[in-house]
Formats: sequence, structure tokens, C-alpha cells
Amino acid sequence: MEKKKKFRLFDAVLMAVVVVLVVESVAPAAAIGPSQFFWWGLLLLFFFLPYGLISAELGTSYDEGGGIYDWVNRAFGHKWGGRAAYLYWINFPIWMASLAVLFVEVINQIFQVQLGTWPSVLIELAFTWIVTLICCFPVADSKWILNLAAFAKIFIILSLGGLGIYVATTKGMATTLTPNNMLPSFDAHSLSYISVILFNFLGFEVVTTMASDMPNPKKQIPEAIVLGGILIAVFYVFAAFGMGAAIPTNQLSASGGLMDSILLLVGQHNWFVVLVGILFAYSLVANLISWSAGVNEGAEYAAKNHDLPSVFSITSKKTGMPTGATILNGIIASVLIVAAPFIPNQNIFWAFFSLNVVALLGAYLLMFPAFFQLRRKDPDHERPFKVPGGPVVIALMAFIPVILLLIGVYCSIIPLNGSAAEFNTKIPVLIGTIIAVVIGEICIYFAQLNGRKKDQQSDQSKSDDKNHEGGVPL
Repeated sequence: MEKKKKFRLFDAVLMAVVVVLVVESVAPAAAIGPSQFFWWGLLLLFFFLPYGLISAELGTSYDEGGGIYDWVNRAFGHKWGGRAAYLYWINFPIWMASLAVLFVEVINQIFQVQLGTWPSVLIELAFTWIVTLICCFPVADSKWILNLAAFAKIFIILSLGGLGIYVATTKGMATTLTPNNMLPSFDAHSLSYISVILFNFLGFEVVTTMASDMPNPKKQIPEAIVLGGILIAVFYVFAAFGMGAAIPTNQLSASGGLMDSILLLVGQHNWFVVLVGILFAYSLVANLISWSAGVNEGAEYAAKNHDLPSVFSITSKKTGMPTGATILNGIIASVLIVAAPFIPNQNIFWAFFSLNVVALLGAYLLMFPAFFQLRRKDPDHERPFKVPGGPVVIALMAFIPVILLLIGVYCSIIPLNGSAAEFNTKIPVLIGTIIAVVIGEICIYFAQLNGRKKDQQSDQSKSDDKNHEGGVPL
């Protein structure tokens, strides 16, 4: 009896919302100031639109399950495929560590307490391993978790925007919006947060991993991307307006800005603030659950092709889930959490979050050229959904996002104005990026070396079997 498909279009749109709508990164983006609206508009047009269309084409045309790894591998070979899979995967445990830190900060804000260092670490470790255990089970069986998270995020966004409008009309804006200050200043402060807006747009390819659970994925996936994309763009801008109404942007905290904004908009600490805080904390868990399938299954796929270490290929016999990659997520995040108190950076959330953003953008730097190369290299492949446009349009849609990603990465790891504050913030991220890349290159090298040895042994074994059967093949 054929298994009934579990993901409808409604579920796919909600998954797009829960994956792409990352509530905790609204505050860092809002910290840009009034010019954020310019950046949202610019990046929506020149990054988000081509990215969504390209994800729809690649996800419906090459749907074997490897995601970004498979696309880059087909376009440029195993070494680059391994790099894409590694960068896409390594961002996840770093992100998990950053959200564990933020989870404790939200608890402090909700209950108006200040937990000590090691009690905080214990809660962060508990957060990490609860999420890790949940991620060991199929996301499709937990779709109610994702649907509830989508509604939680929408509630938070509508609360921010709605309260912002009320405060702006009755008391005035904390941040003045004028045509002049809404134009980009291109200073170090603004450019350093461009990567966060880019990050806020990413994740649509994760929806394509649910293709096997959709009744009509070739129709549903593009529809989910278009409908989800419109909703997400509106929600981000609406929330950013609410924060601007509550707090002057030069005083906005990258980690606590959302809850600070709600508290200031409401005017007092009451049940509504607690409710928003609980929903926000829940959304942090759901963010990780929604991303885990695409990230870990891509790593598993790469490991089975000998492009990542074999530990990534370990799967559960009962559920079929990539438990090797999932458990590694928990281990690496735990190491970062335990090491965090010894890192000389007062904003650990931002340090970890910046590093995970840079790693993730690195994977997408390879995805766009892979799309362009596959159009040239594999023109006859069936494409149920095809990005419209001639060769010039396709080239622009593939490479303008790459330029924007390069700018985002550069401005995240390189000090732009030489100030001590910038050095203290960016140099640790630069060092972390270099360490992560070096570890990745080592892992890929030995994984591929072991893969070649196994292939040679397999060929030798087949040859020996033929010899035992009574003759050496010509």
C-alpha cells in the first residue's frame, strides 16, 4: 500500500516561513538603522528573487536528496561538492550554539533573572541535546512542530509591527524616518550587517528536501517559494518597523533587541511580554529542527560519495535519519558552549552567529555558479520548473547574487574602519572562519583518499572473484 503523502501546499508554505523567517536575526538587521529598508528592497530584488527561482529549478530538477552538495558536485566535481556540503553543514552546530546562548538570554528577559555563567551553560547544553534528539526523527512526522512555529513567528512579527504602528501614531517614532536617513550610508556599521539580511533570505532549498512527502512536489515547491517569499518579505519589513518605533537603532542590541522592543512597546513587563518570550524561545528550537533535515541529509549524501568522513553516513536503521551528522552537531555545539565563557567577547551570541552566517554564505557562493554551469553542461535534463529568461538574464541572475554574497562575507570578517571595536568583533570571526575552512579541507582530503582506497579494494575484490571462477578476463 502506497504511503500517504503528508506535506500539502499549506504545509510547504508554512515550512518555508518557519525555515526562512528567522526571528532572532531581525534585530541585527534592524541595527543598520533607517537605511535597512533600502537594503531590504535592494536585496529582495537582486538576491531573494533570483535565489528563490534558482532554488525552485534546482530542487525540482535534481531531487535525489543531496541538495546543494549534489548540485555543486554535478557542476564542478567531488572536491567542490565536498566543500559545499561541509560549509552548509558546519554552519548548523555553530548556529545551534548561538541560539542556545540566545535561549538563556530570553529566559533572563522573560523571568527578569540573571543566571550565572555555569547555570547558563547547563541550560544551553540541555537546549542543544533536546534539539539534537528531536532532529534524530523525521521532520515530516513532526510537521505540527513546524506549523506551530510558523504561527508563533507570525504572532511575534505581527505583535512587533502592530505595536510599532500604535506607538508611532500615538507617541512618535524612537527612530526618525526621513528620505535622507533611509538612503544607504555605506559605512562600516551598515555594511557589517548586510550578511544578516542575506542570511534572512536563505533556506528555500530546505523545502525541496520534503519533495518525497508532497503529493505534487514539482508544482508545490515553486508555489511554496513564491507564496512563502511574499509573506516573508512583508513580515521582515513589518517587524523592522516595529523595532524602529521602540528603540533608537544606535541602542539596539543584536541579541536582546527583539524582547527589548516588545517590552518598550508594551510599556511594562506583563503576561503578554512573557507570552511573546515563550513563543520566541520555542521558535529558536523550531528553527533548528526545520533546517536539520536539509543540512544533515546533504552531509550524509556527501559522505556516501566519500566526499565527507564516513561518520556523516551513519543512519538510524529504524528511522533512516542521518544520526551520525546529527550527533556531531550536538557535540560541536556543546564544545563551543563550554568554551564560550573563556572567549574574550562580551557578545557571544553575535560572535557565534556571525561565524555561522559566514559559513552558510560560503556554501551559497558555490550554488549560484553551479546553477549556471548545469544550464550549460546539462541542457537536456528535464526541468519541471525552469527559471525564465535568455542567456544574459540567466547569467545576471546567477552572478549578481554571488557579488552580493562576497560583499556580505568580506564585510563580516574584515575590519572596515580600523576601530578597536571592529577588530574585537571581526577578528575572532575571521580566525574562526579560517580554522573552520582548514578543518574542512582536511576532512574532505582524507574522506576522498579513503574513498579511493575503498574503490581500489572493491575493484581488486571483483578481479579476484573472476579469477577464482576460472580465468583472467582479457
